[in-house]
Amino acid sequence: MPFEGIVSVLKPPGLTSSDVVVDIRRIFGEKRVGHTGTLDPAAAGVLPVCIGRATRLFDYLVDKEKEYLAEIRFGAATDTEDAFGTVTETADCDVSEAELASVLPAFIGEIEQVPPIYSSLSLNGVKMYKLARRGEVTSPVEERRRKITVSALTLVEKLGKNSFLLRIRCSKGTYVRTLLRDIGRALGCPAYMAFLLRTESGRFDLDSSYTIAELREIKERGELASVVIPMDEAAAHIPALELNELSARQKRLLINGAPIPFEGIPEKTAHRLYIDGEFMGLAEISGAGLHITVWLGDEAYQTGEKVIGKALNGGGEEQK
Repeated sequence: MPFEGIVSVLKPPGLTSSDVVVDIRRIFGEKRVGHTGTLDPAAAGVLPVCIGRATRLFDYLVDKEKEYLAEIRFGAATDTEDAFGTVTETADCDVSEAELASVLPAFIGEIEQVPPIYSSLSLNGVKMYKLARRGEVTSPVEERRRKITVSALTLVEKLGKNSFLLRIRCSKGTYVRTLLRDIGRALGCPAYMAFLLRTESGRFDLDSSYTIAELREIKERGELASVVIPMDEAAAHIPALELNELSARQKRLLINGAPIPFEGIPEKTAHRLYIDGEFMGLAEISGAGLHITVWLGDEAYQTGEKVIGKALNGGGEEQK
């Protein structure tokens, strides 16, 4: 039976997010696999991966808030803004806990970032990291400036001279290494990200994540199904809509992709749709009525092997 759902992977430093996707394809024997938010190769932590039709939920999962533990180190800057780049600047400084804590509030809320040159963002149709490697881009590009949201930014502890551990909660698209770079600039001292651990991604956290080695061992025991989170459970942050009194005709219309008249929920707002207790996917109301926008129900309905809402009256005719 094909696997469908989300597995939360604990990515180690050194692997790209694409490497993890390749490993998951092999372990689960499924081609349709995709992660819900890139982690830099040097970073570690929670990487939710969608399997099978769960990849259709990408747009609904990628928007969720992330949490990180990051080490900021003052006294040097690198071209990649992390510990793996070439040092571009050094300075003799001695940042105190009080000094660092004093500038953190300025980075909470909606702020603007100019992403690093070593990023997967495109410039004129080419990935910026490719342009950086060729020497065609040597400094952050202002036209890539964008808004992100930092909902929490706290100093956890001092690790050593000019080295501190920060906890960060932020929106999708946030470059933590760029955030640390900008904190250094606010203190007049170059800084880079020495370490990054993603501790949460939406509803997924470290406790619910598995290493690739652990997943291989679980596969050998024949227990892979135990680590796959069902699609409706993974989308639990989306409000549920339970319909238990539809006519047979209304049920067939919805399952076949047609709208039905409906009121009671906001328009153009995704809901997890359940018909008679069975998860069917995501639905919303548009001008034409309620319709399924992301089909995740039993595929047997679409092949005709299974019919929902077929009720016969005493004369043997289907009720309308």
